[in-house]
Amino acid sequence: MAGGRPRQSTDPNVLASVEKALSSVTRPNPVVAGWRWRYELALMLALAAVTFAIVQALGAVWLAVIVATAAATLALWPGGRRLLIRRAWCVITPHRLRTGCAHSWIQSRYGKLPIMLLTTAQPFGERVLLWCVAGISAGDLRGAKDALTAACWATDLRITASERHAHLVIVDVIRHCPPEPPGPEPERLTWPG
Repeated sequence: MAGGRPRQSTDPNVLASVEKALSSVTRPNPVVAGWRWRYELALMLALAAVTFAIVQALGAVWLAVIVATAAATLALWPGGRRLLIRRAWCVITPHRLRTGCAHSWIQSRYGKLPIMLLTTAQPFGERVLLWCVAGISAGDLRGAKDALTAACWATDLRITASERHAHLVIVDVIRHCPPEPPGPEPERLTWPG
């Protein structure tokens, strides 16, 4: 639906049952679920493998020393901390955007949500490349912009459709304004009076 959720009528019970009947998002198959949780699964498997290798090679005491050193390095090194936070937002944002789409009825008639292909960190926040399945367009996303902004815990969203491919949409999740580049100081405005 292009405008998001329909407006509330006088009888909320009837609308609630119609909404429940129409808003069912299909459960993802294992391949889709694996794609949606790929970063979390890869991190979990990598941590398990590294932990096992360190314990086997050096012992549990050295594992504790290595973990403490890594945690202290991330806590004390601002560049590493910023990199970790930006990467974490690139993992969190597709989940939040998917939840916003589900709750804003941005889905096909078969209950399929847009596919989040790629998320990259930008100076303003994150940029998400969406593949809109049949029945979903950039206009649907624009119609639910306020709900999607709130779902992403963002300041604003910028939604841009691809000029070449109608099914590709870029969603810029704006969390903060990038710093102004240094330049000449603007002239001060004075009020007549």
